[in-house]
Amino acid sequence: MSEQRQTSDETQQKRSYWLREQIADENPEALFADGFDDALIGPMRRCGQPTLDAYSYSKAVGVLTQRDGMSYEEAVEWMEFNVVGAWLGDNTPAWLMDDPDAEVG
Repeated sequence: MSEQRQTSDETQQKRSYWLREQIADENPEALFADGFDDALIGPMRRCGQPTLDAYSYSKAVGVLTQRDGMSYEEAVEWMEFNVVGAWLGDNTPAWLMDDPDAEVG
C-alpha cells in the first residue's frame, strides 16, 4: 500500500472513530451500520428525537462494489433489501439518498 493511501485510510479511520464517539455521546443506543464506516456522514439530529448516525447511500453502494465486487445493480438491490429496508427500532441509522441514479422503490 502506498504511503499516501495509508495516510488517507488512517485519516478516514480517525474521522469514523470521532464521528462514532460524537454520536454515541449524544445517543448511547444509536445503532451503526457495520462495514460502512467509509459512508458515515455524521450525526443526524431531529427535534425531540434521538440523534442517529447518517450514512451516504452512494458511498455505501461504492463500498459494496469495491469491497464485495458487486455490480452497481446488485449493490443497490442489496442496500434496499438488507440495509435501508431493515428497521431495527428508533435508533436505526438514517440513509441520505444522494444517488440520483439509484432506482429505489
